Amino acid sequence: MASSSFVRITVLLWADILTAYALFVMMTYLTNVWKLNFTHAAAIVNVFSGVATIMPIGMAFLVDAFMGDYWMLLLSSLAYSFGLSFLAMSTPHVLPDAARNCDAHKPDCIGDAQKVLFYTALVLIAIGISGHITSLESFLEQQKENQTSAQENSEKPMPHQVAGSLFVVLLAIVGCIALPYIKPWSVRFGIPAICTVVATFLFATGSRSYKPSGPQPEGSPLTTVCRVFVASASKTFRHLPPNDIQEPYTRSLRCLDKAAIEVQTQNQEQIEQSRWKLCTREEVEDTKMVIRMIPMWMTFIMCGVVISIGNTYFLDQANDMNRKVGELKVPLPIFKFFYDLVKDKFHKKYVKLTEKLMIPGKYVPPYGIIVAMLFSILCCITAAKVETRRLDMIRSHGLLDKPNDSKEIIPMSVFWLLPQFLLLGAVEGMSNFSIDQFFTNQAPASMSRYLKLFRHSVIGAGTVGSVLSVYVVGKFSERGGRKNWFQDTLNKSRLDNYYWTLTVLSCINLFLCILVALQYTYRDPPNEDVN
Repeated sequence: MASSSFVRITVLLWADILTAYALFVMMTYLTNVWKLNFTHAAAIVNVFSGVATIMPIGMAFLVDAFMGDYWMLLLSSLAYSFGLSFLAMSTPHVLPDAARNCDAHKPDCIGDAQKVLFYTALVLIAIGISGHITSLESFLEQQKENQTSAQENSEKPMPHQVAGSLFVVLLAIVGCIALPYIKPWSVRFGIPAICTVVATFLFATGSRSYKPSGPQPEGSPLTTVCRVFVASASKTFRHLPPNDIQEPYTRSLRCLDKAAIEVQTQNQEQIEQSRWKLCTREEVEDTKMVIRMIPMWMTFIMCGVVISIGNTYFLDQANDMNRKVGELKVPLPIFKFFYDLVKDKFHKKYVKLTEKLMIPGKYVPPYGIIVAMLFSILCCITAAKVETRRLDMIRSHGLLDKPNDSKEIIPMSVFWLLPQFLLLGAVEGMSNFSIDQFFTNQAPASMSRYLKLFRHSVIGAGTVGSVLSVYVVGKFSERGGRKNWFQDTLNKSRLDNYYWTLTVLSCINLFLCILVALQYTYRDPPNEDVN
């Protein structure tokens, strides 16, 4: 792949990194500018994040069946560009005359026009994120296959690849240090919007130089799963032949085996044309593999619930704590930098440990999932203890009844929150790696494209589920006439009790995961290199 094509594609990744740091403080924007209740703000952020990571499964179906990676990447980048532009325009400083509102950062200056722009922006940004998760990496890999043999055989990285890596580091520094010091939210959201528009334009200009990337001729493997269900349901009252117990049929989920029964009344031409009434044995077995993974898949959701508190409740706690180190005020995105550092590095240490202990490759993912769940329990315990200390500090300094817009800072260093951010980074890093490896080892080869998307979807399901968990826990805490743990302000709430509840739920989930893991029959990995 030519260096120019590489740059045109990777600029989308660079824009994504800068945007991630800008969106990381969305919770702060909603509580400080919109003056929303912190649970309401967290619900908006979590539904947005969860939907953006669940949708790639549907996006991948569209890519395989109709569009191809190029068109998905182009259309999602356009949605991303419009979404970020609308987000910047929805801030009070932009279009105050057109919206007939004031331009101050207060709720009175946010009218219906700004709200429509804001929620439309979230929908478009979610589509952009989903499209990039679905197609950016796979499209880049497809273009790399076009490299010359000399480039493929060279062990030294190409100059444009080195420059790209350095630029990623530079963007992380800009995102976590420079961007937060920009006061107007319109500019803070506007810079990533401009970068994304430029990145989309550069990507589009290289359209003729890209290797063709169209829909898969065999369609989506999700269609195959649906076909097996339809074909087996259409033959519900038919009996399996007595001689069908042979390879590759497995003895579980025998009802699906009927999908491969040939109906004698049909001629060969009718059988070939009716793909929804007859499936191959391989297709049936692939569907069985997917169904057998569902119980394990369900136990991963709790990790998503715990991960969702990082850029919501943790950030809201940090917002009113002492962020000064000497004369320097520490920006909140610095926590994302440390979070991502642990997330990217910790699982590599785990892999080296499993190699030293000579753990068989097929057991590395389930052990890793259990480790991630243990870290989630430690994270919740740490968060609960730190929040209890924060509330004690608030009471002792008479800050309990201070309103949300009070300028008084809690005399407790924000770095008390660093351990729980690091633990949460370890949770996400281990979850991402272990769930990816689990699906890689256990899912059918025909679904190789969907493996990482399954991981995104399960974490996204947990993120959306966290909204429900807050509601249910809040209602449960009101029983017996007691005060709801979630009040109008964070200081009056009992977030520590919610963290203890998550600890108990995580312990129960760990127990269930171990039970399911012990019952599961593991296949050997496609190759022994889990890296």
